[in-house]
Order: sequence, then structure tokens, then C-alpha cells
Amino acid sequence: MISSRVSSALKAAPFLAVLIAVTATFAAQAQTPMPDPLDDRSVRRLEKMEKVVRELRAIVFQGRESGKPVVVQDSESAELLASLTERITDLEQSLTRNNATSEGLTFDLDQTQKALARSEAANKGLSEKLASLEARIVALETPPVVEAVEATPATEPPVDPAVLFAEGRKQMTEGDNAGAETTFARYVSSFGDNAKAPEARYWLGKTLTARGANAEAASAYIGAIRGWPKTAWAPDAVVELSRALIAQRLPVDACQTLSELPRRYPSASTAIMARAQAARLEAKCTG
Repeated sequence: MISSRVSSALKAAPFLAVLIAVTATFAAQAQTPMPDPLDDRSVRRLEKMEKVVRELRAIVFQGRESGKPVVVQDSESAELLASLTERITDLEQSLTRNNATSEGLTFDLDQTQKALARSEAANKGLSEKLASLEARIVALETPPVVEAVEATPATEPPVDPAVLFAEGRKQMTEGDNAGAETTFARYVSSFGDNAKAPEARYWLGKTLTARGANAEAASAYIGAIRGWPKTAWAPDAVVELSRALIAQRLPVDACQTLSELPRRYPSASTAIMARAQAARLEAKCTG
């Protein structure tokens, strides 16, 4: 009986050994610390959920206190919105600066166009003035064409130029402008190269002005002052020429003629200068 027990114990020995080994293994595992079920990723998710809960609580209390609708935005959306708003602000400022620069360029272009227009107008005015002066020079260099007045046999002047000139002056003194016109026209026609011919043209112009023949009078005065002679009657001839031009509605030519008076005849009498000033006012001269 004892031997059977020993035999049974021996047979059970391997099983006991296995059991002891398994028990030791579990004991060792029991002494090893278990891993934390919440790893780092789970912790971050938990923190995020707590943050959302706090935001929701704040929104609920805000709606309860204000009684107004509450717009729910998470923190990431708010940061994105703030970034977009900042970018939009920068773009608007850039656009404002570009608009200011564009307006400045437009203003400069407008000023340049206006300056160009003024320059073109000034050039046109100078061209017109030059053309008028050239026409005047041509007129001064062209012998005047004086309408010949047929003399009556009874008053036919003598052939001698000195006598003929004296006869014309006598007729003017007596108020016979028609006779003086005939006499001086004859003198100019017959003795146009004589030394007294310019003065004869001046007196002829006076007779023509008296009867309103302004075009013929202007031609006579131009012939009289050709070369700007230094004589006592020349300043008056300049004024009479300007008046004849004004009568023909040629104020620009009249003003150009009057502008030569103080330069050509600085010693002209006060009476002549007063008449010249009156002619300037009538022609509306500038300068």
C-alpha cells in the first residue's frame, strides 16, 4: 500500500512541477506593472474633449446671460478666421496704395496734357503773329496802289513837284480835302521817288481818312512810314495807320503797329502818345 502511494506520488511529480512552474510564471507576471490603458494619443483626445466641453459650457452661460443667439466656433476656426481677416486687411491696404499711385499718375498725365495743350495754343498764337508780321512787311515793301482821281481841267496842278506839293497843302488848309486828295494823288503818281513823296503819301492818307476810305488811307500811311523816317509827321502817321486798321476791324494789326510807336519814336509828343493810348483801348490791345 505504501508502495502504491509512492508510485502515485512519483506519477504525479511531473504535473506538480508543471503546476509550480505555471504558478511561478503568474506570480512573476503579477509582480510586473500593467501598461497604462491611456496612452499619449488618448490623453490628447481626452484633453481636447475637455476643452470642447469647457467651450460649450461657456457658450451656454453666454447665451443664458445675453439672451442672444450664439455662434459656435471652435478655436481652430477662430484662428483661421483671424488669419484670413489679417490677410484681407493687408490686401485692402495694398489696393488702397495702388489706387493712390494710380490716381497720382492720372493727375500727372492730365497736367502734362494740359501743359501740352497750352504749349500748342501758344505756338499757334506765335505762328499767327509771325504770319501777320510777314504780311505787314510785305505790305510795307509793296508800293501802294492809290486810286487816281481825275483832275478837272480848271484845277490841273502844275508839273513842278514843289509847286504841286505846296498846292496840296494849301487846299488842305482851306478845307478842300477833295482837291487836296487829287493833288497829292497826282504827286505820288508823278513823283513817287521824290524826297517829299513819303510826306505826300501821309497827307494823301489824311484826305482819304477824312472821307472814310480807310483801306486806301492805310495803304497811303504804310507807304509814308516805310523805313520809319525820322520826321515830325511820322509818329502821327503811325497813329493814323492804326486807326485805319481798327476801322477795317483789324485790331491785331493795329496793336502791332502801335507797339512800334514808342520804340521807333520815343520822343513823340504827349498829344500823339495820348491818341495812341486811346487807339490801344479801342483795339483792346494787351501788354
